[in-house]
Amino acid sequence: MRLAIMIMVAGLCPAGAQEIKLPPSVERLADKAEESVSVTLDSNMLRLLARFDDGSDADTRKVLSGVQSIFVRSFQFAFDGEYQAADVAAVRTQFQAAPWARIVGVRSKGIDGDVDVFFKDGGNGKLGGIVIISAEPRELTIVSITGSIEPRQLADLGGHFHIPRLEMLADSRRRDDK
Repeated sequence: MRLAIMIMVAGLCPAGAQEIKLPPSVERLADKAEESVSVTLDSNMLRLLARFDDGSDADTRKVLSGVQSIFVRSFQFAFDGEYQAADVAAVRTQFQAAPWARIVGVRSKGIDGDVDVFFKDGGNGKLGGIVIISAEPRELTIVSITGSIEPRQLADLGGHFHIPRLEMLADSRRRDDK
């Protein structure tokens, strides 16, 4: 019976929508963190959430229509060194080969931390996914969005579902709209 339920649930989830696999050590960071955020939304849940929208944010609804999944893990720690660099490297390596491409890579020897942004080419001038990994001494955030997304629409997702605002994209979009 349990096996049948698991097969049904797996059938309801879009195949391959969540393309990120976290090492168990990263999933266990919530136990060490002062604050942790976990968001996992598949296409069924995103459609359900869109029904609750009062129509105030049409841009976000339009973006979400092509999104298959949103995955966020964010951990804030009281002390430096609560997570291992090897754990973050294990996540990064998943996006080192085609169809993924790293478009931003920031490494800091100071206290600012590291940031990586990976895009997946979805064809027809659209993205098939985006992964953002921000590793600071006391904070680790991993965001994965899969689905068909126009690059100009990325800024509309910022600030929703604990996805960081993408101010650089939002500013360039405002200039383009003028």
